[in-house]
Amino acid sequence: MFLLSAALSSCSGIQSALDPAGPEAEDVATLFYVMLVGGAAIWVGVVGTLFYATRVRREPHSERTAGWVILLCGAVGPVFILGALLTYAVWLLPNMRPWTAPGEEGGLRQIEVTGEQFWWRVRYLDASGGVLLETANEIIMPVGERVLFSLNAPDVIHSFWIPSLGGKMDVIPGRINRMALEASKAGVYRGVCAEFCGASHALMAFTVDVLEAEAFDAWLQQRLAADGSSGADGLGLFLRHGCGACHTIAGTQADGKIGPNLTALGARGSIAAGTLPNTQDNIARFIRSPEEIKPGVHMPSFAMLPEGDVETIAAYLKGLE
Repeated sequence: MFLLSAALSSCSGIQSALDPAGPEAEDVATLFYVMLVGGAAIWVGVVGTLFYATRVRREPHSERTAGWVILLCGAVGPVFILGALLTYAVWLLPNMRPWTAPGEEGGLRQIEVTGEQFWWRVRYLDASGGVLLETANEIIMPVGERVLFSLNAPDVIHSFWIPSLGGKMDVIPGRINRMALEASKAGVYRGVCAEFCGASHALMAFTVDVLEAEAFDAWLQQRLAADGSSGADGLGLFLRHGCGACHTIAGTQADGKIGPNLTALGARGSIAAGTLPNTQDNIARFIRSPEEIKPGVHMPSFAMLPEGDVETIAAYLKGLE
C-alpha cells in the first residue's frame, strides 16, 4: 500500500509530466499511457506463455508447434504492437512539438531564456525583438496564450523542461532553439535543467507562474515600473562593495550584466535558482558563501564583509518588489 501511494503521489504536483497543465503536456501524458498499455500487453504475453509452458502443459511440444509459438509470440506479436506504438507516436509528434512558422512568430509573446551556470536568464521581448524587461529563474506567462521561447546558452549545454507544460528542449551554445508552449490552467509550476551541465546541475530550477490575463497585465506593468532606488543604506553598500558590476537593479546605478538581474528580487519565491526559500537570512547566507550553496557558481564569496553590511544588503534586496 505504501509503494502504491508513493507511485500515485509522484504522478501529480508542480513538476509532473503526468499532471498536465497544457495541451503539449497532455499529449506527452497520453503517449506515456499508451506506451504503458503496449508494454504491459507484451509483458502479459511473455509471462502468459511462460506460465502455459511450465504449469499448464509441461509435456514437450512438437517442433512445428514450437516454431509457430516462436514466430507468433516472439516476432509477429511484438512487431505488430511496437509498430502500432511507433505509428501512434509519430502521428502524435506534431502535437507535442507544434511547429511555428517564421511568419507566425511575430504574433506570439516572445521570451528569451539563456542557460547560465547555474541559473536562468529570462528576457521578455517586445514586438520588434528588443528587451522589454529582464528577470532570472522565474517565468510569468498568461493562461491560454501560446508563448514562444528562444533558448540559448553561452558556454555549456543545458536542457529547458517544464514537465507540466510540455517536453524538453536542449539549450545549445552557438545556436537558438525555439519552442512554443501554452498553459491551459493557472498555477505555479516548476521547471528544471534536464541535461547535466556541471557541479550544480541539480540546483538549477526555475518557477513558472501562470496567471489569468488581467493578472498578467497587472504584473507586467508593475514589473516595468519597478524601482530599486529606495533603501539608501542598503543600496549604498550594494554599490560600494561592487555588487553593481555584476547585477542590475532598475532605477539605480547597478547595471552589471554578468549575474542575475535583481530587480524585484523580493517578490520571487526562491533564490539561487530554486535552491533556497527567498528569506532575508538566506539572501545573507548566499552573499557570504555562495560556493557552499551552489558548487561551481561564478559569484565570489563576500564572507570578508562586516556582518552588519551583509545584513543591510540582504534586507535591501529582500525589500525589492
